Amino acid sequence: MTDLGHARYCDEIVRQTDLLRAVLVDADPSAKVPTCPEWTLGHLARHVGGAHRWAETTVRTKASEAVPDDQVPDITGPGDAEPAALDAWLEEGAQKTADTLRAAGPQEKVWTWNGDDRAAFWARRMTHETVIHRADAAIAAGIAFEVAPEVAADAIDEWLGIVAWSQSTGADEQSNELRGAGRSLHLHATDVPGAEWLIEFGADGFTWRRAHEKATVALRGPLTDVLQVFYRRLPADSDRVEVLGDAGLLDFWLERASFA
Repeated sequence: MTDLGHARYCDEIVRQTDLLRAVLVDADPSAKVPTCPEWTLGHLARHVGGAHRWAETTVRTKASEAVPDDQVPDITGPGDAEPAALDAWLEEGAQKTADTLRAAGPQEKVWTWNGDDRAAFWARRMTHETVIHRADAAIAAGIAFEVAPEVAADAIDEWLGIVAWSQSTGADEQSNELRGAGRSLHLHATDVPGAEWLIEFGADGFTWRRAHEKATVALRGPLTDVLQVFYRRLPADSDRVEVLGDAGLLDFWLERASFA
């Protein structure tokens, strides 16, 4: 597995939060988030800020198990009626999280939920947690979502790793169904050379690698749009992407790929 490096992830937590804050500053906090139907933009902001603080507490305390929410300082943040305070809370939490991760270093031993018990896990996870919820905020606000190509590609890498881990545990019925030899899925970013992935289904699960090969179904389009489809932020039948081959297999993947 390749990644962007610990220092870059720490920087991106702050950068992506700043970009999220720029979306939220003029938005109605009570506006619904279509891609997270139970949330408003205010809920989304507090979710992201709370996740940052939870990860920061986990790393700072060198936790050996999941930290209860009530042990995370200021995890809920201010209410929607205080937009300036909510903005400052987001900024402060992202900076504190990045600072704690930098101080810890990537190899610091700490609890995680996927067995990669290093601070490096949390730096990467909080980067992409923020990226994808920034996409949610942009959709809700009706503005364009853009992200650096290397960050978008790494978000796809990370998501594939998470789904593979979920399947490997055997605990998630949905991801356990992502199997069946002789089928494959190709992701092809048309605007970024080398941003391609081949997901191959087998009797025991699925594997993936960066490759350009013919597959049962291909999802093609600009990298940012491929990313959003893959995270179910953009429908697969959007005119911003192209699906070639067995569209039902892509739907099969999207319906079953999960954290659970």
